[in-house]
Parts: sequence; C-alpha cells; structure tokens
Amino acid sequence: MSAIRGAHSRGAAPGDRRPRVLHLDHTSAAGGAELALVRMLQAGPEWSAVLQTPPLGPGPTVWDAVPDRVPRRAAGIPQPAGASSGGRLASLAFGARLVVQALAVRTSAAFRGADLVDANTARAAAYAALAARASRIALVVHLRDLVDPEALGGAGHAIMTRLVLPRADGVIANSRATLELARPYLRDDAVAEVVPSASGLVVGAALPLDPDAPLRTVGMLARIDPWKGQAQLLEAFARAFRGRDIRLQFAGGAPFGHEGELAALRARATELGVGPQVDVLGHVDDVDRLLDEWEVAVQASVRPEPLGQNVLQYLAAGRAVVAADEGGPAEWIDDGVNGLLVPPRDVDALAAALTRLDQDPALRARLAAAAAETPGLLDDADVTRAHLEVYRRVLAARGATD
Repeated sequence: MSAIRGAHSRGAAPGDRRPRVLHLDHTSAAGGAELALVRMLQAGPEWSAVLQTPPLGPGPTVWDAVPDRVPRRAAGIPQPAGASSGGRLASLAFGARLVVQALAVRTSAAFRGADLVDANTARAAAYAALAARASRIALVVHLRDLVDPEALGGAGHAIMTRLVLPRADGVIANSRATLELARPYLRDDAVAEVVPSASGLVVGAALPLDPDAPLRTVGMLARIDPWKGQAQLLEAFARAFRGRDIRLQFAGGAPFGHEGELAALRARATELGVGPQVDVLGHVDDVDRLLDEWEVAVQASVRPEPLGQNVLQYLAAGRAVVAADEGGPAEWIDDGVNGLLVPPRDVDALAAALTRLDQDPALRARLAAAAAETPGLLDDADVTRAHLEVYRRVLAARGATD
C-alpha cells in the first residue's frame, strides 16, 4: 500500500498496516447485497474489517455466516424495509430514522477507529454520508442499484444524488450501466470502479451439458419479488411446456415483505395447469449443486437489473442462459454465443427462447460450454482483491488532500 501523508489522522491508514474498514449495512435479510458482503468477508480480505448494522431482531440472520474474526457491532435503531414509502408523515419518519442512525454511527467506536467506511446498501449509504459529513473519514459507496427513481424511489433517488454521491470519495459499481448513471453526481476526484459483486462463483469447474440429453429442468435463482420476474417466467413456461415432463424450479427466499408472492405463484401455476411441474424451493444454500441440476437458467426481471448476480452464477456454472436484454446482464451475454437475450417484459419472446432451447439440445450444450468460458468472471477472492485496490486508491487520494 502506498505511504499516505498524515498517517495518524482519521481517514489515513499507515502504509505498514492493513486498512481499517467499517462495513455498514441496514438489514439482516438475505438480499443480494448482504450475501455479497458475507462472501467477501468469508474470502479472507486483506484489510481489518468490522461489520456494523442497526440492532437486529431475535433469531438467525444472514450475518451469522460472517467469520468470527470479523467483529460485529450494532448501533442506532432498526431500519425497516420500505420505510421511505408512504405519505408525508412516513417520509418524515424515514428521515428522522436516518438522522438518528447517522448520529449513532458517527459516535460509535467502530467509526472513530476506521480509516474508511464502506456503505453496502443505498440505505446504509444515506446515513453513512450524514455520519461522514464534515469529517475526515473516507467514504466508499457500493452502487448495487441503478441510480434512477424507478430503482431507488423518488426520495431515495434524491438522497443518493444530492447527499450520498457528492460526498463519496469512492464508488464501487456492479456494472457499467450502474456507474454511468452515477457519474454526473460524483466529484471529479472520486475513485470510481466497476467490480461485480461477490457471487460465490467457482470459475473453471462447470459440468458440461450432454448434447444428446432432453431438457428436464428450467430454473430461476432470485429472491421472490414481483420485479424479479418469477411471474413472467411462469407464464412463459406454461406456454412452452404445459403437460410435458419438464420441471420449473424457483430458488430464493422471500425477504422484504414478499412472502405473499409465494402463495400467488403457486396459485397461478395451478391456474395455468402446470402446478405439478413447478417447485418453489425457498432459500438454497448449496447453489452450485442446484445449478448442476438445471439445463436452462433464466433471468427475467421486469426492470433493468444493475448487475444480475444470478446471471454470473449461471454463466460460471455452465448453464444455457436466457436473460432480459437490458442492464447489467446484457453486458455479460453475447446473444447466441454464451446465452440468449430476449426483449425484456416479453412473455412470448421468453417462451420462444425456451422452446428453441428445448428443440435444439446441441444449441443448449454449445451455449453452456461458452457460458463457462465467459471472460471476466471472478471468484470471491478476486472480487475481494479488487475491493482492496479501490480502498487503497481512496485512502491514498484522501491522504494527498488531508
């Protein structure tokens, strides 16, 4: 690490020791951001990490998988999902919660002892930016959502563009699409890099598909959420495979208040006449084993995905991938080479792509083999090393201006 001027001041890490990084996240739910951070902390990062969240409720949480070597701290008040939605009173309550949480972070020993704060989610970034305001602490923001009102909500977009991004010393975006939407709001001296989220990829170990085997299983790995496209895939599957000896599997939990979607999916499968062909698996820990059992893996989100961690997992596993032609997934898939791209929100096009892969097993096998060879796929250790380089650059830049 480069020597940094002002090594004993807050926000500057001496060149002969590891940076001290405080990771902030606002929830205990197993969302993509949380799973990505867990995987990074499991990969043995070459920095001194502390994880801080608001107080969490009883019972198991996603953070239970964080190694014991990483201290876990709680500060502030709970940050419930969806707290920014609603009328004027709800917005005021949301703002008050952010201020209280920012004060709790700012006065915590973990903050005072950090060289750099890394906000893992948009909500955490909001109170991290308030906490770091008028301080010399370096702030890195993870951009895991597209910076637009549809993805963040009107209030969230305003907070991100007016408060968070102008204060950020660095941003780590999960795709080029995500970064380009953020650039107009960043300072000229902010460090900005695209690094895909840690997705548990095992690169180079994909099992090949048998070019002579029939299609048996189509799957989607994604949390249960209306915008993730489970309903669209279900409709397309029914059109293509109703009454066939082919299964559809949905793998993913239902955090953030979407438990009711599970019942809706099952009811709709029955209405469509494919109920006996559909499995709703819930959260799956052994993703590699699951993907080995699928021939076709689908991403069908109804709004642009900033990255699409599931697409990276499909590619690394060597599955035949079908994805919506927008956002992050379109940066990874070359249509007809390592997967198929379909117009987003087009059930007919998705059904046609599934039918094509059913009728052409050689195509399935060819796409799957090319998927496993997709350039740029990184395992969690590689992702972690890329983060360290961003942290070093941010701290070096802060040292030059302290």
